[in-house]
Amino acid sequence: MTPADLSRCVVRAVRCAVADGELAAGAAAPERVVVERTRPGGVGDYATPVAFQVAKAARCAPRDVAGVLARRLGAEPGIERVEVTGAGFLNFVLPAPSATALVTDAIIRDIVIRDVRGGAAHVLPADESGLGLRERVVRRSVLRLVCAQGGTESDLPAGLPVAPVAKRDGDVVARYGADAARWAMLAVPARETPSFSDALLHQGEANEFFRVRYAHARSRALVRNAEQLGFHPEAGVVDVDAAALLRLLADHPLVLEAAAHHHAPERLVRNLVELADALLDFQYRVLPQGDEKPSAAHRARLALAEAAGTVLAGGLALLGMDAPERL
Repeated sequence: MTPADLSRCVVRAVRCAVADGELAAGAAAPERVVVERTRPGGVGDYATPVAFQVAKAARCAPRDVAGVLARRLGAEPGIERVEVTGAGFLNFVLPAPSATALVTDAIIRDIVIRDVRGGAAHVLPADESGLGLRERVVRRSVLRLVCAQGGTESDLPAGLPVAPVAKRDGDVVARYGADAARWAMLAVPARETPSFSDALLHQGEANEFFRVRYAHARSRALVRNAEQLGFHPEAGVVDVDAAALLRLLADHPLVLEAAAHHHAPERLVRNLVELADALLDFQYRVLPQGDEKPSAAHRARLALAEAAGTVLAGGLALLGMDAPERL
């Protein structure tokens, strides 16, 4: 079960509890439930405060609401255990997802984003008259995120509060290039003024935008190099060294859903940077070293690197940027 699936399960549990009379009829389920990674020291893998949203209409304490939902959710396939903590927080322990499932889901999900929907990078609002540069960039990215979750332009608010590019920055597209300028404009919440620096002009570690695109290019290079060695990616059991990469791939669907729901492309930006850094660290363990022969482990690591690169490409497309195969 992915985190996004878990969010939908919680919504369904609230609706069923109301329908069965376990919660008051006025306790309508929210359209979307926020499910987040448990903070350090917390219980389980994910947590949600949904009981606090439902408690008032249910006319009972949040902890009682959480108890009702915990009993229902504990029986859901894909959920190992549900615990109630504090005044009514639901905490979930999920079985560890298999590397094969994560790799397959990552590739399919992002192929859908970039291809089946006609190319996310080409989704544009119907009317952009009167919008400034950053307003256009933010609105286009938010629309792509919403469409990738199955929504339409009608799901966007009439106006998104967007801080413009500061006049002192001048023509940022001419100075930094269209993609790098978009990255800077989307890297902070829309209400905040974006920051532009000369780091955007350099291909180095200090440039997060470069690191993301470079990580994608490295994933493609690994696949090409493996072909020269005579082997191909094959999803399978991946060793413990891939834990960080697997965790980020597992969280990616939830990040996309949250970014679309909150109209916050900066959440996707942060996720892509973390994923790129994990991939760049992992890349050195993908191909055989010296006289080592390609093994099942190498094929599985290659599949994971390819999936991570595919997610990076899909994420960049949602932000309106290209993902070069060579840098």
